Amino acid sequence: MIIMMLISMAVQRRLKLKFNHYTNVHLSNRLSGKEIAERMLRDHGISNVQIIQIDGELTDHYNPVNRTVNLSREVYYGENAAAASVAAHECGHAVQHAAAYSMLQLRSKLVPLQHISATILNVVIFGAAFIGFGIGGGTQLILGIILACYAVITLFALLTLPVEFDASKRALTWMKQRNLVSQPELAGAQDCLKWAAMTYVAAALGALVNLLYFLLQFIGVGKDE
Repeated sequence: MIIMMLISMAVQRRLKLKFNHYTNVHLSNRLSGKEIAERMLRDHGISNVQIIQIDGELTDHYNPVNRTVNLSREVYYGENAAAASVAAHECGHAVQHAAAYSMLQLRSKLVPLQHISATILNVVIFGAAFIGFGIGGGTQLILGIILACYAVITLFALLTLPVEFDASKRALTWMKQRNLVSQPELAGAQDCLKWAAMTYVAAALGALVNLLYFLLQFIGVGKDE
């Protein structure tokens, strides 16, 4: 679990370094992330999605509920390979939504359950640490609740992988077909999205490791009792 946490931190740091590096690879067409997003949505016949500038760093996301592509300031105004890759990637999710991409629909249905599981998990772990696992012989019950929550979180993390990879593929394919960027700029965008995808891979592996850890604890307690 500690190793996976360190790996996740290392991947996050690598992504930030890559993003900062490719912000210096300026697009020859001088298009901003917002303009890239507008063109991709227009080319796919999507007119009911709004592009919004939000605060934060690497906080970019697509919201299927209110149909908005939310871009951080660096991406919204950026005229570089990093901004282009992130903007097109988030629009890739909008394209998935419009096309009723099955994996996105499935993940969206799990969002409420994932949020509930995360909340329960935080409460149970905090309560167990404060009160103690062994009080009243409820150790296996507590571990069972934690295990169920991690099962939902792990499933959500695993479903996120094909959704993110597909959005990046759609983004890169579109940029290449439209000849919006040069080959070096496209290579930079591809590298940037690769490391963004690695953060989701690390998160999925971390969730799986936690699930397996608590499964072994649950089995061990069951045998002892």
